[in-house]
Amino acid sequence: MYRVSLINDGEITEIQSSHFNGLKLIDPMINQGINVANTFKFTILPDNPGYELIRPYKTLVRVLNTQTNTLDFDGRILSLVENMTEDGSYGKSFICEDELGFLNDSCQRHGEYHDISVRDFLQIMINNHNADIAHDEIDKTFVLGEVTVDSSTGTLYRYLNYENTLDAIFDKLVDRLGGELRVRKVDGVRYLDYIVPQQIIQTTEIRIAKNLRSISKETDPTDIITRLIPLGSRIESEDEGATDASQARVTIADVNGGRDYIEDLAAQGIFSVLTKNVAWDDVNEPGILLSRGREYLRENNRVKVKYVISALDLSLIKLAPHSFEVGYYYPVINPVMNINENLRVIGKSINLNEPEQNSLVIGDQFLTASDYQNRANQSARKIFDLEETVGRQSQVITNIRKEVTNVESSLNDLQQAIENADLEGLEQVITNLTSAVDRLEDLVPDIEKIADLQQAVEVLTNIVQNHEQRINGNEQGIAVTSQLLSAYEASNNLEIQQIKARLDALDGGNE
Repeated sequence: MYRVSLINDGEITEIQSSHFNGLKLIDPMINQGINVANTFKFTILPDNPGYELIRPYKTLVRVLNTQTNTLDFDGRILSLVENMTEDGSYGKSFICEDELGFLNDSCQRHGEYHDISVRDFLQIMINNHNADIAHDEIDKTFVLGEVTVDSSTGTLYRYLNYENTLDAIFDKLVDRLGGELRVRKVDGVRYLDYIVPQQIIQTTEIRIAKNLRSISKETDPTDIITRLIPLGSRIESEDEGATDASQARVTIADVNGGRDYIEDLAAQGIFSVLTKNVAWDDVNEPGILLSRGREYLRENNRVKVKYVISALDLSLIKLAPHSFEVGYYYPVINPVMNINENLRVIGKSINLNEPEQNSLVIGDQFLTASDYQNRANQSARKIFDLEETVGRQSQVITNIRKEVTNVESSLNDLQQAIENADLEGLEQVITNLTSAVDRLEDLVPDIEKIADLQQAVEVLTNIVQNHEQRINGNEQGIAVTSQLLSAYEASNNLEIQQIKARLDALDGGNE
């Protein structure tokens, strides 16, 4: 399914075959994410044709998904570890990074930029990068693609120094404005996009008892602020001889009843008092500072929720329309953990040799304090409902077991009646068996409503089907037996008639 190739000076060497019994690497694993350079790790053995051909930073690596005909990884060798195991075998382990990592190979140049758009500022950084690596043997250049992220004012005021290009892009743009970086290739041209993510929802479900193998939920409230101290610009000291390194700042005390803080009471009721400060160096007015603080609490005071999921990719066997891809939303359904919503895949691990072991990172969700409390209450109610459901279903299962016993008893009676050729009793036995099966079938649909008891339903359904097959077989046996008895009766009647005729003939002769 996956073909891995090395590229050295344009020469391609295959180091993993897509065929089941072909050439393989050891533990090849791709890790994909958002706003990170994707990585590819593998170990190669001495008998592999590419063992001596790999050079860090010079050798390119491509992983082709032959089922979709797309590149799941396109990058370069980054680092190497040579190893020997206890049994004396040798190997080399490599870490690779995708083409976003090319932006680590250049530095920016000093500059000050006023009233510049996001696109134009990013174009300057791309130009600096391309100039730095212009004469490299490997093509590492980028063309600026889609830019849909903008600032609140439409323009930027930024400085550039001699920092790493990728670090500069994150520091000057992504970390401040949000958005996502994306590398894509069209006709051999490498584009860098800077986009606002779109909510694209796929129809492939991740559902318990279907393709969900395991799930863990991580709740991170460490960024919660229940008491915020908004700080404005620094206040210059009137004492010319003051040497205090710490300067006072504008606060909201004058417009907030003497208190220099504001509170999120809903969050405080859940998490207690957690005091932090946020500074706005460009705000001089306490009233504006109070508005900024309230807006900050409203927009940023969230509990981070993340899921790590292991799910079977049923698209590999054509049982689902889409595979799981980073950046898309998928319906995730697990009633036990109170999950039933569209969630975004933000990370994916691909095991090239065992695709069924792939895992997903879902999230991050950001919940307000009230959302967090509502989720907790819903989970508590869900547990109570499940306890009641289990109690009800335990009684249903007991009833089903009784009916299964009745079915088996009726089958035994049926078998005995057939062996005894008790035709008069067969009709009543079959009636009893049919009634028992009907009562059993009336109970089974109630179980099917409970996803957690689906396996029990399948077992019971198989029991019913087996019994029905036995009933059908026995009914056929009854029909055959009835035919044999009819034939036997006809044969006896014929013999009786023949004997009677002979007796009549003898009587006539004696006269």
